[in-house]
Amino acid sequence: MFKTVALSRFLMPASRSVIKQVLAVETPEGAGALVRRSIGSMTLRNLTPFLMLDHFHVSKGAGFPDHPHRGQATVTYMLEGSSRHEDSAGHKGTIEAGGVQWMCAGKGIIHAEMPIHSDGAPDPRGLQLWVDLPKQFKMVEPSYQELGPDRIPTAFPDGPDGAVKVKVISGISHGVESPVRPLGGCWYFHIIFESTATIFQDIPPSWTSFAYILKGKVSIGSEVLPRDAFHTLVFSNNANETGVSITATESGTEVILVAGEPLDQTVFQYGPFVMTSREEIQKTLIDYQTGKNGFEKAHTWKSKIAHE
Repeated sequence: MFKTVALSRFLMPASRSVIKQVLAVETPEGAGALVRRSIGSMTLRNLTPFLMLDHFHVSKGAGFPDHPHRGQATVTYMLEGSSRHEDSAGHKGTIEAGGVQWMCAGKGIIHAEMPIHSDGAPDPRGLQLWVDLPKQFKMVEPSYQELGPDRIPTAFPDGPDGAVKVKVISGISHGVESPVRPLGGCWYFHIIFESTATIFQDIPPSWTSFAYILKGKVSIGSEVLPRDAFHTLVFSNNANETGVSITATESGTEVILVAGEPLDQTVFQYGPFVMTSREEIQKTLIDYQTGKNGFEKAHTWKSKIAHE
């Protein structure tokens, strides 16, 4: 991976372009949660290795109580407020605003995610991205990588006094590298523009890439017309394109930029279970029902945070 990235530095920068734009419409999910879903919706279902992207807002009394996962990684990045989590392997903690949890579900985990509400604090808002695991990692032991806001490194493409900063959640941006090591290639950046400016971000050749506009307006590459907030922009993937040029046309613009190594495998998904064949899904359901192969506590464990 890093050899191909190094090679791209010797090529003339050429920007990817937008080949698809999807508006993430805010819709209710459960009791008290509002979700803007782009990847995983009917308009954007196949974007390997990405399975789902939710921009969530959880009001008081709502949350995501005990539920299982197998075969994917879930990346939770908090934008405002905070959220607690707890799982069947005994892991628990709090994701604060600006922090990330990168959970590899592997062969199976049961967990709960419950937002924290307190007087004077903002409602929890954030992003959750589901990333398919390569077939060889589907049945690994579950694992976590967590970074608080002070441990996510920041790149300053134009220097510390410049108009742009990049929170490097995973991958490499302008010489700054995140300590997160996903199973399968995945880079994840939060780009913050204090004023109108342009940034060019390298992306490994052949990787799938997209941006989600959190605030403000951006234009991509040489395009003139800006694109609005809450749109997911899927980028081209031509051999000569070494990255993507993003221009903020408004002050205060914020963009999430994600790139991942595409997987040459079939996706069979049944709710929170993601495998590569119908037979593997059937086996997963049997494992969950009978409490085996990663789901030993499926019928005995209950989280404390979802039952307080």
